[in-house]
Amino acid sequence: MSTAVSAIPAAPPAEAEAHFAASFTFETDCWDVQDSLSRGADFVLLDVRSPALFAQGHVPGAVNLPHGKITAGRMAEWPAGTLFVTYCAGPHCNGAARGALRLARLGRPVKIMAGGITGWLDEGFALEAG
Repeated sequence: MSTAVSAIPAAPPAEAEAHFAASFTFETDCWDVQDSLSRGADFVLLDVRSPALFAQGHVPGAVNLPHGKITAGRMAEWPAGTLFVTYCAGPHCNGAARGALRLARLGRPVKIMAGGITGWLDEGFALEAG
């Protein structure tokens, strides 16, 4: 008797390995972002939410740049090879993906911080206001 989990077989291990390895090229998690920020980050963390939401609380060290304002002119502030990590409210929000898409279309290296603000708080990390 199969269940909803086993009714569709798992991918062969080599395919699963390739899939999961590739996922790390697209996203990182809150714990790794926090650890990297504490050590001197080699990326720019972009909070792509509105300025009002950013002011209410954001990841310390983040730069507020709403995804709709990510333009070539605005991004010229950073060197071409700069890695960006985008985040938004959380898993229910696609703002981080929208920001990442805009950055990728501008030829910028980018990852998403999985979980966004929700994930950050779930890990027990504090937000900064203002």
